[in-house]
Amino acid sequence: MSKIKEVIVVEGKDDTKQIHKAVDADTYETNGSALSEVDLERLKKLQATRGLIVFTDPDFNGERLRKMISAAVPGVKHAFIRRDQGVPDEAHGSLGVEHATPATIKQALAHLYTQTTEPTANYTIQDLQAAGLTGNPLARHRRERLGAILGIGYGNGKQLVHRLNMFQIAPDQFKQALAKIKQEED
Repeated sequence: MSKIKEVIVVEGKDDTKQIHKAVDADTYETNGSALSEVDLERLKKLQATRGLIVFTDPDFNGERLRKMISAAVPGVKHAFIRRDQGVPDEAHGSLGVEHATPATIKQALAHLYTQTTEPTANYTIQDLQAAGLTGNPLARHRRERLGAILGIGYGNGKQLVHRLNMFQIAPDQFKQALAKIKQEED
């Protein structure tokens, strides 16, 4: 198993354990949804020397952490799992990377996205409406599938427009993903 150069930012010890089952990598644990100025300074230093991959849980707090890190540390890479890939086996427990299989983690790390500091505004909410991703009874399911196919995670309409632009998803990629969703529905 070859070592991943970048440091993977996770939320806790259980995430680190699960990452180590899948790949040889160093992790930085945020220990929850709070980030201190010291943490941000360390992450900036790590980004400058080794690079960072933000791999947070597919929930509200994970998304909040992802946004905080992205705003403070330009150029970080992002890895995503779908909500259904982070469901705990037990009836209780929280959604998270610690419940993803090693294969899911490897797949997420194979499809990284780098946020640009100056996103280009290619997509609009009207594009999502035209594609049936908003204002439609099947819209939520379609957005979930689109996020999974493109590897950018789930978002509501506004968040999805932001992610499509931030990760500079090519129009061809977008069209191919929509075609796959339509094929699945037929």
